[in-house]
Amino acid sequence: MSGTAGTDGKRVLVAKPRGYCAGVDRAVEAVEQALEQHGAPVYVRKQIVHNKHVVETLSERGAVFVDETTDVPEGAIVVFSAHGVSPEVRDEAKARSLQTIDATCPLVTKVHQEAKRYAREDYDILLVGHAGHEEVEGTSGEAPTHIQLVESASDADKVTVRDPEKVVWLSQTTLSVDETMDTVRALRDRFPTLQNPPSDDICYATQNRQVAVKAMAPHCDLVLVVGSPNSSNSVRLVEVALGAGAGAAHLIDYAREIDESWLEGVRTVGVTSGASVPEVLVRGVLDYLAERGWESVEEVTTAEETLTFALPRELRPSRAAR
Repeated sequence: MSGTAGTDGKRVLVAKPRGYCAGVDRAVEAVEQALEQHGAPVYVRKQIVHNKHVVETLSERGAVFVDETTDVPEGAIVVFSAHGVSPEVRDEAKARSLQTIDATCPLVTKVHQEAKRYAREDYDILLVGHAGHEEVEGTSGEAPTHIQLVESASDADKVTVRDPEKVVWLSQTTLSVDETMDTVRALRDRFPTLQNPPSDDICYATQNRQVAVKAMAPHCDLVLVVGSPNSSNSVRLVEVALGAGAGAAHLIDYAREIDESWLEGVRTVGVTSGASVPEVLVRGVLDYLAERGWESVEEVTTAEETLTFALPRELRPSRAAR
């Protein structure tokens, strides 16, 4: 690891890539554009992305976050979050004459399409993911009679299928790559002909952030992951940092949540952020550390990200307007 620490040995390593992925950027911009084009209020089913600061900021601008489409006044505008929704939710919105804006991440949509395809071909689909997560609920809703949720390798023994020759696995996009493959290996021990999805389901951003943390963590006495507790990919980054050799690792929403005792005896602090975290929150952590002597900052870069997604079609200007 190159770089020069301060005279007292204190330094900060900042993982790159970190923070917003293309799907989150698109979803947040979708709410901002909906507010700009239609005015407040704009309703959003669930949190648009799993980040406290983002939700609070959009709320201040006029976004109203609700749990279900039944909480939205008939005929109003509702944005579906980046995590996706089931066909049942779409039908509910239609029944209430809601104007829907679909901010589902295109990579989540890809998993939905895979689920529908394998259900049509009558496969048993083993979905690796976490119960109760919105993405899992949306994907499961695409083929409820064909999908079984598998949360961990230890669950593999409980899985039953109709035909061991017609089984495929899919996954939630925000999981730990290593943990997911442990689960897949356990499933393959039971079902040797288990098929892989046509392309990797775990999203590029989740993988890239985990790879960057793995490169950084062995050099860190402490890793601070900026992200919210309900953000699956942020929680995984803490686990990945500890697994890769960090002395300690903690999840925080804001710099003010740092416990001073964490910094005792620490020379190298690693900083990263989940895929739903705006960079302003990382800057806040770096400022906090600089005020306490960690002024030397070095980026640990393992990939460059250039992917972008177009806004949902409902927000794009019409051809006549163009």
